[in-house]
Amino acid sequence: MDGFQEKLAATAGRIGSALDALLVLEPRQGEIARPERLMAAMRHGALNGGKRLRPFLVLESAALFGTGENDAMPAALALECVHCYSLIHDDLPAMDDDDLRRGQPTVHKAFDEATAILAGDGLLTLAFELLGSEACHRDAAVRSDLVVELAKAAGLGGMVGGQMFDLQAAQDSPDEAAIGTLQAMKTGALLRFACEAGAMLGGASPAERVTLRTFGEKIGQAFQLADDILDVVSDEAAMGKRVGKDEAMGKGTLVGILGLEEARRRADRLVGEAEALLSGFGHRADVLKGCARYIVSRQQ
Repeated sequence: MDGFQEKLAATAGRIGSALDALLVLEPRQGEIARPERLMAAMRHGALNGGKRLRPFLVLESAALFGTGENDAMPAALALECVHCYSLIHDDLPAMDDDDLRRGQPTVHKAFDEATAILAGDGLLTLAFELLGSEACHRDAAVRSDLVVELAKAAGLGGMVGGQMFDLQAAQDSPDEAAIGTLQAMKTGALLRFACEAGAMLGGASPAERVTLRTFGEKIGQAFQLADDILDVVSDEAAMGKRVGKDEAMGKGTLVGILGLEEARRRADRLVGEAEALLSGFGHRADVLKGCARYIVSRQQ
């Protein structure tokens, strides 16, 4: 596991450097100007650390099919921009109302609410510019496919819809099935896309693409279970954000329904199922399997 975490950290560093080079004041071709305050807010929301797990999964899934890191990086950065936008907006007072993210003030606290909203908007739209550019993939059909799939994962039937269900959860007292749907949309959809995107970039067969998509679904479920467990057993210093907020707001979670031990067993079972899906790839899939194991063993 130590070797995997070193690889994850090293890759996160390269992803952070690529984001840093992307989020600069100099306008790109076709742009007019980039407001300094808006760019500072976007950088605050995107360059404040983090595991970079979603772009890591894009890069490693693509590598499974022979696509190098440089070729897969634009799609990986696009996904990370969407993820960072979602965190900025989730933290807003009208949403989860959080003051701390990764141990630092959230964007609306460091700047203001209007600037935070625009920073999220800027990262979201930048993501689709990256996916649509020729640097993402030489085949326009692949680029189009990536745009459509990310839009679905991030939108009404994915992350945005999941956030709506999450806002309603305190009033609706959702059952286990409803919580599973919420989590598959709010958290799982981008993790699923991360794995499928790598397969798309690498020219995987339709069957291989389904395998990677299913792998992403499994680890997405495990990730959310681990998150819910940490929200109960960890503390703010370790997590770098507020913990225990779901219970405080009266939101149902799978941990609340299943109990801690059963939640841990289910997360472990999901990881086992995810690893089994990749058995046909042999040792080439070792990193992705390690990622699945890391998801349930992480401490933050």
